[in-house]
Amino acid sequence: MRRAGDVAVVALAAIVALPLALLIAVLLRCTAGGPVLQRQTRTGRHGREFQILRFRADGDGRLTALLRRTGLDELPRLWNVARGEMGVIGPRPAGPAQVVRYTRRERARLAVRPGLTGWAQLHAVRRSRTPRPLSRPEWAELDLWYLEHRSLGLDLHILGLTVLALLRPGTGRAHRTGGP
Repeated sequence: MRRAGDVAVVALAAIVALPLALLIAVLLRCTAGGPVLQRQTRTGRHGREFQILRFRADGDGRLTALLRRTGLDELPRLWNVARGEMGVIGPRPAGPAQVVRYTRRERARLAVRPGLTGWAQLHAVRRSRTPRPLSRPEWAELDLWYLEHRSLGLDLHILGLTVLALLRPGTGRAHRTGGP
């Protein structure tokens, strides 16, 4: 059921995301040169590693700053959802170096697909407006709370809050605030 919901969300998002992604790719290629996409190794469900996709936003130009600030650098992750490596909602995907430091309790995060958005990410966005970002243990506890209370209603709530956060300018970026 969750997988069908993920595919439906990706299909709807693709209507807007595909033309936007093509525009971003052309702009990046023209302004930054080199490869448009970058791959990073992340750990997914059951500890399986996969390559997460994102637009290359590693320069100092205005375009890369805009991509990072708005989260559009993560648009290619919709492909990871389409492939089944990620879900729309779930814990943020961590790198292998972070996963080896997980406590036994934190390893429960690997029981589900990582998500584009999630309970901890939303709290991190809220927290990004304060001087102190979420610590790794705080981030983990929020992910674990989500896993213990996971339901269709909670997922719809998270999806709604995510849409609101995306529509509000200046809300900050979850992964830039100290998350895994």
